[in-house]
Amino acid sequence: MSEIAEASHTCVLVTGGCGFIGSHTVVCLLQRGYEVVIVDDLSNANEKVLDRIDQIVGEDAAERLTFVRADVANKQALTAVFDEFDIKAVIHFAGFKAVGESVEKPIEYYSNNIGNTLALVDVMRNHDCKSIIFSSSATVYGDPDELPLTEESPKKPATNPYGWTKWMIEEMLRSLTIADPEWNVVLLRYFNPIGAHPSGLMGEDPKGIPNNLLPYVAQVAVGRRDCVHVFGNDYDTPDGTGVRDYIHVMDLAEGHAAALDWMAGRSGCEVFNLGTGNGTSVLEIIKAFSEACGKDLPYVVEPRRAGDVTANWADCTKARLELGWEAKYGIAEMCRDSWNWQSHNPNGYEE
Repeated sequence: MSEIAEASHTCVLVTGGCGFIGSHTVVCLLQRGYEVVIVDDLSNANEKVLDRIDQIVGEDAAERLTFVRADVANKQALTAVFDEFDIKAVIHFAGFKAVGESVEKPIEYYSNNIGNTLALVDVMRNHDCKSIIFSSSATVYGDPDELPLTEESPKKPATNPYGWTKWMIEEMLRSLTIADPEWNVVLLRYFNPIGAHPSGLMGEDPKGIPNNLLPYVAQVAVGRRDCVHVFGNDYDTPDGTGVRDYIHVMDLAEGHAAALDWMAGRSGCEVFNLGTGNGTSVLEIIKAFSEACGKDLPYVVEPRRAGDVTANWADCTKARLELGWEAKYGIAEMCRDSWNWQSHNPNGYEE
């Protein structure tokens, strides 16, 4: 059974905690009183985010945060972390996450995402820590038959290797709960996280050319890129561009904290969608961001990108009823906060 008690007595390991979603979730956990240990190899993150977390949460809360630079696939390093800290639960973000890149680099994606999860749960098992929240994705639904997607919607063959890694890891974790009923697993299927911390101190800072829409749009707005590339305008959608359920990263972070509270004393495996329940097209996002930054953003239409589906959005009734969670922010606020972050940090965490 889960050992998660009240926050002030609970140490949570956050893998990939310096990344976009991870860092915002760490802020939520610290503000709720949890002790947090981040393990991150900084392969797609910046250590400077730790200073920003400290600024946001304040000195007292920051004392409850420990950072360990390590690859989650390194069992020796992970074992040392579990030996030192009384970790009661894990939130597992660490992994490669770009759909397009995964099509080009399938070996790297399977090796990294599946390999580090196997290493993690093995070390957890050896330390009798059996509570884990997994950062899954709506990609496990594949190309949906009908919308909105509920947790009961069938998992379809993934449309890209990134989606397959999420699909497979879900099944791996589900297998743990079948083999050992003491395991307590929550699979959070995110839709499309965007936005930034309202303070403007933290946001998405991908290394290299952004693979996701919003950081690319933000970099165009700030002058780092010439124009937005729209992949396909011949989809069966109102304006021909792909439709997604975009969710503010702070809403997503709160969803993890709500799931952690909900897990206490439970066992088994549960799935929750985290989205807004609304679909927004690529062109609608560009328009909303143009309004947020006060200028029209140029875009060019390119051929469809391998692995993309036409549309998806969530039914999040289950999260509302069971976790007491629902998204609070709309597209205007998501674009406002993204622009606030990017305009004050045009080069991300680099000065």
